[in-house]
Formats: sequence, C-alpha cells, structure tokens
Amino acid sequence: MFAALKEAEFAFEEDEVPIGAVVVHNNKIIGKGYNQTEKLKDPTAHAEILALTAAANHLKEKVLLECDIYVTVEPCLMCIGAITLAKIRNLYFSTYEPKSGSCGSIYNIPDENKLNHRVNVYTGIYENESKQLMQQYFQKKRKEIQG
Repeated sequence: MFAALKEAEFAFEEDEVPIGAVVVHNNKIIGKGYNQTEKLKDPTAHAEILALTAAANHLKEKVLLECDIYVTVEPCLMCIGAITLAKIRNLYFSTYEPKSGSCGSIYNIPDENKLNHRVNVYTGIYENESKQLMQQYFQKKRKEIQG
C-alpha cells in the first residue's frame, strides 16, 4: 500500500485528486497508476484503470486472476467494475469515499453476488495517510476558489 500512497503523492504534486493504485502479481508490482483525469482530459484516467492497463500489458492478459490491487481510496463504480472484469483476486483500499465509493459507501458492488467474479475486499491500510492527503488536496482547492 505504501507504493500506492507514493502514486497518490504524484497525483497531488500534479494537482490531480490524490489517488494512487498498484497491481501486484507474485509479490511484484506489475502496474501502477495515479489519477490523471485533468492532465489527460480523460474521465476514465483513474488510478485503478491506469494500473490495471499497465498490469494487463505487462502480463499480456486481460484477466488478472492471480493479482491483487492496492488503492488509496475506495474505488468508484467504474473502477470496481474494471477490477471485477479483470478478475482481480483481492482489493485493498485505505479509506472510504462517502461521495462516490462503490465498495461499501454508496454501493457495495463486491457484495452483490450478481457478477461472475467475486473480489475479496480489505480496508484500512494507511487509512490516516490517505485521508490526510485527500483533505490537504481539497483544502488547497477550496482556498484557490476563495481566492
């Protein structure tokens, strides 16, 4: 999770919402990503999507059955959908996202039991650090708006 937090810090430095993700296979990081929606002008350029794409390219596979993903903030609906479609084994995330989270906050897609793959979900690793980074980012944004 520390590596995902480092990715989130890259996002923060680039004035992106500070979320980072890494995909691990056989105890090795094979995909990393941080939010780049502003930089790429792409609403799908979330940390999880970029990390999944890098991992799939690395393995030359669309199915990542033996992989785990570590994310600093609870995935949104799009991202948990991609994580499920990739058939990720375990999802670890630091902190809940009450406004768009889809793994327990607004929705709980992994517990639906309606999809053809079930992702195991674990939370709380580096929770305070991830929360603080998000709070710092949004405080900075509010100050910019207020002028």
